[in-house]
Amino acid sequence: MGLKSTFSGVLRNFNLLYFADMLRYHIMRIKNKKANALFKSENPSILLPPDYLMYESFQLNYDKYYNEGYKEAQYIANHLKKHKELKDVTILDWGCGPARIIRHFPKIATQNCSFYGTDYNKKSITWNSENLPDIQFNLNTIEASLPYKNDFFDIIYSLSVLTHLSEKQHYEWIKELKRILKPHGILYITTQGDNFKTILTNSELAKYQNDTIIVRGKVKEGHRTYSAFQPVKFMEQLLKDFEILEHIVQKPQNNWLPQDIWIVRKK
Repeated sequence: MGLKSTFSGVLRNFNLLYFADMLRYHIMRIKNKKANALFKSENPSILLPPDYLMYESFQLNYDKYYNEGYKEAQYIANHLKKHKELKDVTILDWGCGPARIIRHFPKIATQNCSFYGTDYNKKSITWNSENLPDIQFNLNTIEASLPYKNDFFDIIYSLSVLTHLSEKQHYEWIKELKRILKPHGILYITTQGDNFKTILTNSELAKYQNDTIIVRGKVKEGHRTYSAFQPVKFMEQLLKDFEILEHIVQKPQNNWLPQDIWIVRKK
């Protein structure tokens, strides 16, 4: 485990992680100020969420939020197309944040599809609803309850949401997503798998290698500083009521640790 993880653990234990994360936010604002100003001047018609909403859900970089958001939406769509035609389907972004991904789907899945986003962050949902009229947004709570009918969605995708939930909420949310997913519907989710073993403490690693989920709490559940790491066998048990279509493990590059991708079908 590196110095960064050790320091982060100390901050978590002394309830200073929020303060450190807010300090990092302000540093990122200063660091990206010039590049972000240039992006806004070159793209005046692109609507962007408030800085902290962007930072809280991703990074404070306007170009990465918008252009890499589109690339990631296209990447997700390409994987989904292998299992479900993106025509006449309903698509939900569970944990959509300030719509980094879902805002691009109407340009990608153009054949009579319907788009939805849900998140527990009220400010994100308010901004999304006021600025992205082609998508229907819903404010949920951290508890596993959504207002949609049974068997409503053809596709649900979620990026780095389970990674900020407790073990209990893993099971409750997967049950709720299964409820609103149509029979043979597709669920696409990401998790912090084996690539993240390098940042676990020795005690965490021992539990992880014993197929136990690792949860770093002591902060608000759902916040970016709340973190969960999911071994493969834990995920297989969690998704036992689904057919696992793909489990994608990408190789780390430089300082980037990619999350595992799980694509499953409701039985």
